[in-house]
Amino acid sequence: MHMLISAAPILNKGNVCAHLGQSSSFVHRTTHRPNLIASAVTRALLFICLMFAAPCMAQEYALSVARVKYGGGGDWYSDEQSLPELLSYVRNKTLVNVNPRPDVVELSTDRLFTFPYLYLTGHGNAVFTEHEIIRLRQYLEHGGFLHIDDNYGLDSAIRREMARVFPEQEFIELPFDHPIFHTHFSFPNGLPKIHEHDGKPPQGFGLFDQHGRLCVFYSYESDLGDGWEPESVHDLPLDIREPALQMGTNILVYALTGASPYN
Repeated sequence: MHMLISAAPILNKGNVCAHLGQSSSFVHRTTHRPNLIASAVTRALLFICLMFAAPCMAQEYALSVARVKYGGGGDWYSDEQSLPELLSYVRNKTLVNVNPRPDVVELSTDRLFTFPYLYLTGHGNAVFTEHEIIRLRQYLEHGGFLHIDDNYGLDSAIRREMARVFPEQEFIELPFDHPIFHTHFSFPNGLPKIHEHDGKPPQGFGLFDQHGRLCVFYSYESDLGDGWEPESVHDLPLDIREPALQMGTNILVYALTGASPYN
């Protein structure tokens, strides 16, 4: 099984950025507490490397992200233009050199462990196999990050399946001062409301790994993906799409750093 050893799996092993990626990113998140200061330093160095990746690397991009393909009949592929639009926005608004073309990954494959950020969305049912449950927990406990974006109708299925991944905990609503709401853009009132379905307020929920790190972020009743898509798809004006793209940027930056790069 390939373990998560770098936030930038396409880096050349011979260059300094690859060295930083292999010595920090996912590995440092499982070190013991006496090494926390060193881990913070290597995390900061890695983030600098990711931001200034163009002159630092022989390869074109520092990292890639992926959409999760799951079973059960739900439309895992929904809002198919959303993730490319978000990645384009991230590239324009930050210095993170992310591949603008997202990949697709199944939880059962070894390729899962090469992506620092996974995106899961859809309507209706989602079912993970026993093997996928084991692999997803391994991925999350070794530094990976999963963003679940409810596209309306996913809630009951995803809560059931994530309870199989982490049976010892339940989703916890994150307070508005959590760093994920302030990593690059500030959202003092938490998640923005993008697409109205049934009048409920948007909520951001989390699950945590064995070290207390937020490893799953669940955006509920917000429908960020609708806001990421081009205006013509859902007829959403820029003043609604922009907060969605900004919040998506926050989530991706948080997945890479675990905290605000400015603190």
